[in-house]
Amino acid sequence: MNIRLYNARILSMEENRDIFFGEVWVKKDRIVYAGDGTDTDSIYQKLQIPCMIWDREIDCEGNLLMPGFKDAHTHSGMTLLRSYADDLPLNDWLNQQVFPVEAKLTDEDIYELTKLAVLEYLTSGITAVFDMYLTPYSIYKAFDEMGMRGVQVGGVNNFSQSPELLEEYYLNLNGKSPLQSFMLGFHAEYTCSQELLMKISEIAHKYKAPVFTHLSETKAEVEGCRERYGMTPVAFLDSLGMFDYGGGGYHCVHVTEEDIAIMKKRGMYAVSNPGSNTKLASGIAPITQFLKAGVPVALGTDGPASNNCLDMFREMFLVTGLAKLKEEDAAAVDAMEVLKMATVNGAHAMGLGEADVIAEGKLADLIMIDLKTPNMQPLNNIAKNIVYSGSKINVKMTMIGGRILYENGSFLTDEKPEAVYEKANDIISKYK
Repeated sequence: MNIRLYNARILSMEENRDIFFGEVWVKKDRIVYAGDGTDTDSIYQKLQIPCMIWDREIDCEGNLLMPGFKDAHTHSGMTLLRSYADDLPLNDWLNQQVFPVEAKLTDEDIYELTKLAVLEYLTSGITAVFDMYLTPYSIYKAFDEMGMRGVQVGGVNNFSQSPELLEEYYLNLNGKSPLQSFMLGFHAEYTCSQELLMKISEIAHKYKAPVFTHLSETKAEVEGCRERYGMTPVAFLDSLGMFDYGGGGYHCVHVTEEDIAIMKKRGMYAVSNPGSNTKLASGIAPITQFLKAGVPVALGTDGPASNNCLDMFREMFLVTGLAKLKEEDAAAVDAMEVLKMATVNGAHAMGLGEADVIAEGKLADLIMIDLKTPNMQPLNNIAKNIVYSGSKINVKMTMIGGRILYENGSFLTDEKPEAVYEKANDIISKYK
């Protein structure tokens, strides 16, 4: 479709560009114009057409257009376990509650449960997710059918998947759909033998590819790695050449100065999950130290079993709020830096460089923020309003690849939400 969005405030998230008033043109899945509307003749010349025939023109009524949020760490299929295994420390939560149920899940179960997560992502203005879970083929299918941009990452461990399957997924789940891709990864150091980790490192070197994993999430994880190998998880994995081609870690709560130096050297991303870390009492990530060292920070919700909601507004508030508490500095982690984490940095971590900002030639993954609500008024500083007072009620529209999937509180996906809810509840009834 060709869609014109006009009469809009635009936060493009381009470097050194302030919010401006103008319009955005979308042709199929791309942005072909983003400007103040005075230079549109040049666009017609580039497109070699006399004018644009619009399928739809949307008056944004002064509301804000911005890039969609990138949920840079999640486990979509864990919607099954929302409010099922709460108020437990991480080790008990995983081993006594989560792993036993997950062992029974089928591909079809995860396919249906992933659809439920997609609906929630859309309400939060999330246009791409970095998903690690058990059945990549069925997850791929669910994302593609729902119109969600999905980047999956391997979750290899001693009990499920394998290096051979990881390589198969990497070869088979890339280049097949414009919405879907796959990156190398494994669950965590503490769930993988050294032999297994060395095989994953070999695959990374074979394809010169980045690797992602849960990393230094808890004190117990770090202490266990020191006991096994005499090093922190970051240092140990680096000794195996795991991050020679970049990648990143999810959580990165308990890291040392040496760890941060390694991450900077390897071009790694720190993907913070403040909601999950707060609920599981894992600790507060050293966001300020990452930023000072030049380690890019992205944001993720983690899964709906440990958070329990897939809400990027909550993550944005928590990542800055917790950093301020940790540093005892109200100036720590500025709102614009937080928005960069939630959009640009997440896109780059996920290999989505074409979906990072609103600009000509970029993918049309964008959202409209309703500014005409009490929590967004007065308009003293729109960016700070989004981070400090914004919520999911402000998401007026979510567009992915030029397709509007959520608008004014209604889902425009091919599957009705009531059917998705019913299937999810049918699945959980099997495991109670």
